[in-house]
Amino acid sequence: MTIEPLVIFLQILRLAVPYVLTSVGATFSERGGVVNLALEGMMLAGAFGAAFGQYRTGGSAFMGILAALLCGCGVALLFAFVTVTLKADQIVAGIAINILVMGATRFGLSLLFGSSMNSDRIAGIEVPSLLLDPLFLAAVLSVVAGHLLLFKTPYGLRLRATGESAETADSAGINVDRMRYSGVLVSGALASLAGAFLVFQQHSFTDNMTAGRGYIALAAMIIGKWNPAGAALASLLFASTESLEIWLQTGWIPSQLVQSLPYVITLVVLAGFVGRGAAPKDAGIPFQKNRKSE
Repeated sequence: MTIEPLVIFLQILRLAVPYVLTSVGATFSERGGVVNLALEGMMLAGAFGAAFGQYRTGGSAFMGILAALLCGCGVALLFAFVTVTLKADQIVAGIAINILVMGATRFGLSLLFGSSMNSDRIAGIEVPSLLLDPLFLAAVLSVVAGHLLLFKTPYGLRLRATGESAETADSAGINVDRMRYSGVLVSGALASLAGAFLVFQQHSFTDNMTAGRGYIALAAMIIGKWNPAGAALASLLFASTESLEIWLQTGWIPSQLVQSLPYVITLVVLAGFVGRGAAPKDAGIPFQKNRKSE
């Protein structure tokens, strides 16, 4: 079997796009103090929205992306309402929303396409090269824009202050709930684009097609130390393991072992890095405005 370095490089870039978009979005959510375990559901909702939007509009990729954003941001808004407004446990809420979206998309497939497993074929985005794919360019732009927005603007300063100490931010006149909503919605929008990319590459929506990528993107964000550039580099690492999995499937190694490779590497890398990064101090802690007086 001949291995072409350029082919592998482009394959890694293609596999990295969903991880990069979602992990950069996760950075915004967690920098604001919300641990977004619902990324998987947001990606899945975005993927379903993209398939439905393009199919129903006769092949319009733009409408597919718009529908993906509406679906993914809708899930993000629900997650923000439950965790920020209702003060629910963020981990439990994230897992519950993932299960809800998984069931809802399965029901949507049956209702709209007559199958609980996959949608009809869609056109996707027709471009001569991955490097010209607007969603690939959006992934690259999200890293640059994400870094500038988080570390070079007043908005980023307020968001980071909210995640570090919500009480201090509130005493400085920052609306903590509004900032946390914005961080979650940014993560929902980027996760939606990641889902749309998956659908357009596969040319159809299949049941649970995200296959744990949302959780791996969250791990990439942690390994990247809550920084968009670091999250993108970690995403390339995980994309490389996924590419390795694809190439090894043609060899003598048992397929079950090969398929588990990305998840095993995720656990190993997390075990080595999670204790070395400094998470935002108030991440995962619901904010009560008068907490001291209660």
